[in-house]
Amino acid sequence: MSGVHPFRVLRARPLWIANGVITGVLALLFAVFYVGANIDPVGHTKELPVGLVNADKGAAVAGQQVNLGARITESIKKSTAGGDRIDWKVMGEKEMKEELGKGKLFGALVVPADFTSSVTALTGTAPAGTPARPTLTVLTNQSAGSVGSGLARTATTQAAENASRQLGKQLTAQTGAQQAKLPAAARVLLADPAAVTVEDGHPLASHSGLGLTAFYYALTLVVVGMLSANVISGQVDHALGYTHNDMGPLRLHRPLIRATRVQTLAISSTLMAGLSLLMGTLVMAGAVGIMGMDASHLPLLWLYSVCAIAVSGIGALTLLAVFGTPGMLVVTLVFIGMAVPTAGATTPIEALPGFYRFLAEFEPLRQITGGIRSILYYDAQGDAGLTRGWVMMAVGLTAAALFGFGVTRWYDRKGLHRIPVETTPEKTAAPA
Repeated sequence: MSGVHPFRVLRARPLWIANGVITGVLALLFAVFYVGANIDPVGHTKELPVGLVNADKGAAVAGQQVNLGARITESIKKSTAGGDRIDWKVMGEKEMKEELGKGKLFGALVVPADFTSSVTALTGTAPAGTPARPTLTVLTNQSAGSVGSGLARTATTQAAENASRQLGKQLTAQTGAQQAKLPAAARVLLADPAAVTVEDGHPLASHSGLGLTAFYYALTLVVVGMLSANVISGQVDHALGYTHNDMGPLRLHRPLIRATRVQTLAISSTLMAGLSLLMGTLVMAGAVGIMGMDASHLPLLWLYSVCAIAVSGIGALTLLAVFGTPGMLVVTLVFIGMAVPTAGATTPIEALPGFYRFLAEFEPLRQITGGIRSILYYDAQGDAGLTRGWVMMAVGLTAAALFGFGVTRWYDRKGLHRIPVETTPEKTAAPA
């Protein structure tokens, strides 16, 4: 037996260098992905979709039909105050409600039907008193993401206030000398005629986490799949006799059952697919049954949960099979490091830098979150993210199967078998 003390390995420079490089790169990448994606959402916001609705029916003024709502919406549409940060989508009330109900709008600005008549009433010679102030309604949509809804609310409120002041200048100029005949309160309101009110455009139930339960539920599915892949991979290796299994102070070892890399990946993937039925059931039972999360379409939610765990887990098993021990770091970066900032749940995709928007096109968490959001908040409508979720999971599973089994088959053909050193037959010395 060697007389070298185990702590002497700490004097080995390669040990410090190898671990320093790996942990340092991991720390740097997580800082870049997490902090970099969210450091300036306002500055990176581009084409955030917001509805612009003119429901104003107009009114006859001095023998002419006037529609001040159209004037306001046109002013907002042409305004350069927000640059290209807001993508104003002019639409009707019905379409606006449908788009809010699919998470395709982060908010909306609505000009009410009586807006023109209410504004023109301010210019009349009504008895002394406070005239009724017309309103512009800002609708929020927390179901599409609290940060995105907040950005839309701020931009829409500012646009509405600017439009009101601009309209006030026009009305003041038009009334001219008539202002002296107006009540004092009317003259004040005339300079800034519209009040801005804020309402929830797509109300959620109380146990919906302010629109974040979909994200955390989806994150749970991905993390469960990822961590289960690590457990299953280790247990399959132990069952085949390739590795020891430490249970506290005990070390268990089974006889070696030789298996190709393709066979090992197939066994692990089969186990993952089967156990996903159990894990998906327990995740839903914990979130909905125990914690009381608001949810509908429970059979669909269960099926989607099972499939999401299976796809995430098989994807992780593929990376572990291809990259070996470093595979867990790759899995962590793909399923957590790059996925959480690009999920579009906390910070909207429209408020991310270009690189992160690119990642969001294929990162699994975003696709799964979109499907869960559709099931929980949008009545499981396909074009609210559910169809994309199913399609991208199918694409991801196909890509993982082709990549994983393709590479492991190549390993097997090259003779890169997983046979421990102690089981390799010793070479017999040639006779003298």
